[in-house]
Amino acid sequence: MGLTAAALLIHGYHFGVEDGEIYVPAAQKLLHPTLYPFASEFFLSHGHLSLFGSILAWTARLTHLSMDWTLFVWYILSLFATLASCWLLAAACFSCPRAHWTAMLVITAVLTMPATNTGLLLIDPYITARSFSTPLTLFALAFALERRYVWVGVAALLTALVHPQMVVYLAFLIAVMWAGDRRKQAVREPVHVMASVGVGLFPSGFHIAPASGPYREALYSRDYFFLYNWTWYHWLGMLAPLAILAWFWRGNVRGTRRGFQLISFALIPFGLISIAAAAILCSSPEFEMFVRLQPLRSFHPITFIFVLLLAGVAGEYLAKSRNWVPVAFFVPLAVGMYLVSRQTYPNSPQIELPAKTSSNAWVDTLLWIRQNTPESAVFAVDSHYFKDSPSDVHGFRAISTRSALADYYKDSGVVSLFPALAPEWKQMSNATYGLNHFSLDQFRRLHQQYPEVTWTVIHGYAPRGLDCPHEERGYSVCRMPLPAPEPVALRN
Repeated sequence: MGLTAAALLIHGYHFGVEDGEIYVPAAQKLLHPTLYPFASEFFLSHGHLSLFGSILAWTARLTHLSMDWTLFVWYILSLFATLASCWLLAAACFSCPRAHWTAMLVITAVLTMPATNTGLLLIDPYITARSFSTPLTLFALAFALERRYVWVGVAALLTALVHPQMVVYLAFLIAVMWAGDRRKQAVREPVHVMASVGVGLFPSGFHIAPASGPYREALYSRDYFFLYNWTWYHWLGMLAPLAILAWFWRGNVRGTRRGFQLISFALIPFGLISIAAAAILCSSPEFEMFVRLQPLRSFHPITFIFVLLLAGVAGEYLAKSRNWVPVAFFVPLAVGMYLVSRQTYPNSPQIELPAKTSSNAWVDTLLWIRQNTPESAVFAVDSHYFKDSPSDVHGFRAISTRSALADYYKDSGVVSLFPALAPEWKQMSNATYGLNHFSLDQFRRLHQQYPEVTWTVIHGYAPRGLDCPHEERGYSVCRMPLPAPEPVALRN
């Protein structure tokens, strides 16, 4: 629990940020079906593939906690589970306590570091399906190293239920480990396993053809999907761990167990095949409809395990007769990651506990909306609000629990996986682009285009003529204007 508390203090907790804008509304709607009557397809498209939202909703019903507190409790539990799985994995790879503790202290300090250029952190400082799938993946690998295959199956099944995409990478890696454990060098079988598992888990719509129209725009908004966009330091972050893992596999590293060499070996073909798959998918526009498979997501577990192994080796060699070495690793890394966290969320508390108000002006506005507008309300918000610095990437739907037209940044990520949503996303995000500077007539035209929209949020002053019951701290919450009155014809 001490390491869990340290991780919480270092990395913080932020409600409804980033991918929380997708996962939280799905759970809220399962708990309160009357919420989000409009445009719910932008988060339910993910929700129907996973039991993650259902688990959150069931927990809230059983415990009678609000969804906000349910999310926070699950976040703490997921932190604890992640660190517990790291301990089991370290114990399967190292025989000496100093290696275990060095590995644990280092991984605690860097839990929110990026997994090279995959668009993923080792863990997120908020709750998502990855908060469950990451510890389950590490538990499965630790059990595999100890040849406890029944528990491997249990962990893999649970991973599939909460994050179908990540279980594909887990199945592939375990297959490589199984082959390596039996001294079989061919990895064709693991590749077949990966393909066969993946067929039934991913959305439909894969075909040989270039992406086009709004879907192409959404797809290319995720530049990390395409290997040719990776810079030299991204490549270094991808290839250097594989090179060091090769040394771990071939070298006679002191204080290690059988599992250390086995997993070091398995991660190498796992990574190389993923790089090859990504290169093939980027080699021709004809494969663009398959790019969303994101084979380089395999570098999420690779980076996680590599950091754990590297820290354990450092502890084994440097901490002998020097008990201060693990702490010397931990303190500067923890301070550095804390500062990164504060820079990432400068306008928000480090730990955002559930409350009715917030020191963040954007979040405070969304909480006012939650408490003072009808559940059936549909909002128009500037489609680029995620790039508005005061927001600290807090999602509108997640915190306000109200429907909204699609935004450009976060909903484009959903569209990149579900192409059928692209035309609707493009139309909605175009309609609200620049909304913070709309005139009264532009709001009237927007309301005419989307009569379902009844409210709007403006960062700045509202134009004269709008009814705005809440105007505080630079934000205005306003009712959409009625259509302009028809001109009266004069009689002769």
